[in-house]
Amino acid sequence: MKRVYLDNAATTAVDPQVFQAMKPFFSKKYGNASEPHFWGQEARKAIDKARDQAASFLGCKSGEIVFTSCATESINLAHKGLLEALLQEFSNSKSQFSKKLHVITSSVEHKAVLESCRHLEKSGMAEVSYLPVDKFGMVKVADVEKAITPETILVSMMYVNNEVGTVEPIKEIGKLIKKINVSRITSRLSPIFFHTDATQAVQYLDCNVDKLGVDLLSLTGHKIYAPKGIGFLYQKKGTPLIRQQDGGDQEYRLRAGTENVPYIVALGQAIEKCSNVQNSKCSKKIEKLRDKLITNVLKIPGTKLTGHPTQRAPHIASFVIEGTEGEAILLHLSDKGIAASSGSACTSGLLQPSHVLTAMGIPAQWSHGSLRFSLGKDNTKQDIEYVAEILPVIIKKLRKMAPKGV
Repeated sequence: MKRVYLDNAATTAVDPQVFQAMKPFFSKKYGNASEPHFWGQEARKAIDKARDQAASFLGCKSGEIVFTSCATESINLAHKGLLEALLQEFSNSKSQFSKKLHVITSSVEHKAVLESCRHLEKSGMAEVSYLPVDKFGMVKVADVEKAITPETILVSMMYVNNEVGTVEPIKEIGKLIKKINVSRITSRLSPIFFHTDATQAVQYLDCNVDKLGVDLLSLTGHKIYAPKGIGFLYQKKGTPLIRQQDGGDQEYRLRAGTENVPYIVALGQAIEKCSNVQNSKCSKKIEKLRDKLITNVLKIPGTKLTGHPTQRAPHIASFVIEGTEGEAILLHLSDKGIAASSGSACTSGLLQPSHVLTAMGIPAQWSHGSLRFSLGKDNTKQDIEYVAEILPVIIKKLRKMAPKGV
């Protein structure tokens, strides 16, 4: 049976070169990087190299990279660490606020951002504004500006939506915040810090932190052909954080725990390869295949493309399909050797409609039939043709089986 993997937004296979780079650090170069002996310093040099690779990719300093286990941990460190640091700073300076600290995010963020923000609310650290999006899942810069108050200290917006692929106006929001911060300094108000979850953007979009205007950026390795279990947080110099994991002094005292050297090496290698991908034919190839897939799927009656038609990441093609359940489509596709998703892997087990599609105004009867294909560097024209052959048959079969009115 032919096997076609189109769920790269959920996770990717470890690249062979990445795997080869990390292998020696399991059984040959296995030292603890905190130790002063040869084995330890060999591991330390490998971590330093990976940190340099990550910094080079983002256009930042090596000391601004904090290795974590994944994007979710990075997001929690960014949100909770920043709020705790600022509350401590304001308490020591006896600064008074008329209201709680204020955070702005969007209604279509990844669950890691949304749940972290809910924690800030429940713990009493901040009030959170969840901005609406348009029918394409895009936040309006004007809405960000309107939501800002004197108490606003953090704006957190994803770069690329993981479910529908829409590219958010991060650079424009960054410029807005920079402009507002100039006036806040003269008013003796705390600057607004800007965080972006760049997990789905890393391979395909410009992630230079100065161009984006961000103070904090999170990502994970397993979306870019590194293993699961490794990520990092970019922390711009001068951005206050309090660590969320106590223990040793690793990662500039921001993330205690013995460093996962093989995985850090792998992430450094993978992110260095991302620079090559952006400057090669690979991204254009994936985009071309994605467009071919979109064209074929939209030939099926009762299908709609979700996300922005043009401002979208090259690798994501997402749809809603009338008269079917997304989970049923996935099971039938899997039986034919095709891997896809009904949205984010972190929410696919839930029965309620996707919060992203709901925020976009898509009715429940449509959003229950959501389907996301996400392409990778190894996909081929033959893969897309196979999906184009199989998917219409599956949908026709499921519609015949569905009760009337579904």
